[in-house]
Amino acid sequence: MSQNLTLEEIQNFKGKYPKQIWSLFFSEMWERFCFYGMRGMLVFFMIDQLHFEEAKSNLQYGAIQAFVYAFTFVGGLFADKILGFRKSLFWGGLMMIIGSMILAYEPHTYFFEGIAFTVIGTGFFKPNISTMVGYLYKHGDTRTDAGFSLFYAGINLGALIGGYLCIAIGKGQLLENLIAVEHRWNVAFGLAAVVMVISLINFYFTKRSLGPIGLQPVQHLANGETKPLERWKEIAVYAGTLLMVPIIIQMVNNTDYTDYFMYTIGPATLIYLFYEMSKVNSSERKKLYAALVFILFSILFWGIYEQAGGSLSIFAAKNLDTSLVGLNLDPNGVNNSGGAFFIILLAPLFGLLWIWMAKKKIEPNTVVKFGLGFILLGVGYYALFYTRLFANADGVTSLNFFTFALLIITFGELCLSPIGLSIMTKLSTPNLQGMMMGMWFLASAYGQYAAGIIGANMSEAKSGSSNYESLIAYTTGYKELALYAVIAGVVLIIISPMIRKLMQEVK
Repeated sequence: MSQNLTLEEIQNFKGKYPKQIWSLFFSEMWERFCFYGMRGMLVFFMIDQLHFEEAKSNLQYGAIQAFVYAFTFVGGLFADKILGFRKSLFWGGLMMIIGSMILAYEPHTYFFEGIAFTVIGTGFFKPNISTMVGYLYKHGDTRTDAGFSLFYAGINLGALIGGYLCIAIGKGQLLENLIAVEHRWNVAFGLAAVVMVISLINFYFTKRSLGPIGLQPVQHLANGETKPLERWKEIAVYAGTLLMVPIIIQMVNNTDYTDYFMYTIGPATLIYLFYEMSKVNSSERKKLYAALVFILFSILFWGIYEQAGGSLSIFAAKNLDTSLVGLNLDPNGVNNSGGAFFIILLAPLFGLLWIWMAKKKIEPNTVVKFGLGFILLGVGYYALFYTRLFANADGVTSLNFFTFALLIITFGELCLSPIGLSIMTKLSTPNLQGMMMGMWFLASAYGQYAAGIIGANMSEAKSGSSNYESLIAYTTGYKELALYAVIAGVVLIIISPMIRKLMQEVK
C-alpha cells in the first residue's frame, strides 16, 4: 500500500515532480489563503474598525507578523524533537481554525484573542510542510529548485484568492448586496476558518502517500534499538501551546513586550544554533554558516518587502484610484494579491529561464540570485516613489503604475524567496532541517518587526498633513528603502565567491 512506501521509493520518481508534491501544494494553498486573507485585513481593520492611529496600526501589524514568523522557529524545533512534521502541521491547523472562528464570532471584541491562536497555529503549520517538500528530493537532485518553485506557486495561488477576497468582503467591495454591513468582517474572518478545514482534510488523505516523511521521531537506545517517545512529551507540547495563548494576547496587544521578545529571541536562537553547530563536522559547519548569511540578509529583504501589509495597505486605501487596466478594483485587494498573481504568472517562466541558462552554462549561482533579488526589490521601490508623478491635487495616484511597481518587486521575490526555502534544506544537516527552516522564517519575523517600525515612522512623519503631503511622505520613504535594497544586492554579489566557498558543492 502507498503508506508503506520507503523514502528511497518516493525520491526515485520519474519526471520533474514527485506525485506527493501536488497534495502538499493544495494543503499549503488553502493555508496561505487563510494567512494572506488575514494579513490583508489587519491594518485596515485596525484603522477602520478598531479606530487605531496609523502609526499604532503599523506597529501592531509588525508585532503580529513578527510573532507569526517567530513561532515558525518554535514549531520547527518541536517538530524536529517531539511531534514530527505531520502532527505539528495538524496541531497548527487546528489552532488557526480556532483563531479564525473566534474572529468570525466577534472580531471587534476578541480581536487579539483570535489573533493569538492564529499566530501560534501558523508557527506550527508553516515551516513543517515546507520541510516535507524538501524530503521528497534526494540531496543534490537538480529538480529540487523546480519543485520548490511549483510549491511557491501554490503558496501564491492561495495568497491571490484569499488576499483579494477577504479584504474585499470585509470592506464591502464584494458581495455587498448579499451580506449585511454589520456582518461583513465576520464573514471575511469566517472564510479563513473554512479554507483551513479544507487544508487539513486534504492533508489527512495526503499523508498516506508520504511513507516515513514527517513521522514522529523515536528514541535511540544504547543497544541500537528504538522506541517511541514518551506520550507525556507530546501532551506537554500541546498543553504548553495553550498556556502560551494568554501570553501572546498580551504581547501582540502591547508592542513594548514585542520589543523585549525580539531583543531576546534572536540572540538566544543564535546561541542555540552555535551549540548545535559544535556537534557537526567542519564541512557541515561551513554549510550552516553559509545558511546563516542567507538568513541574515533576508531580514533586510523582508523588512522592505513587507511594507505590503503595513504602510502600503494605508497607501492603497488613501492614495490610489480604483482603475486597473479599465477594471474597477479595490486597491487594497490589488496590493494584497497583486504580487501573488504575478508569481503564479511568472514562477514557471523563471523556472524555465534557470533551466535554459543552466544548459547554456550562464545560470547565476544562488548568492548572485539573492543579490539580484535585492536589486530588483530596490528598483520596484523606486517605481513606488515615482507614483507621485501621476498624483492629482488630492494625493490620489495611479493604480496602474502602482501595480507595475508590484510586478518589478515580484521579479525580486522570485530571485530570492523560493530559492531560500530550497537552500535551507540543502545546507542543513538531517537532524536540523526543521530548525533551519524555522530560522529562515524567524528571519522573516525580524523583517516583519522592522517593517512595522519603518511604516510607523513614515506615518508619524506626516501626522496632521494633507492627503497629498501623505503621498509625498510615504513615497519619500519608499525611495530610501529602494537605496538600501540596491546597496545590499551589490554587496551580496561582491562577496558571493566567499559564500560559495562555505557552501562547497551545494548549488
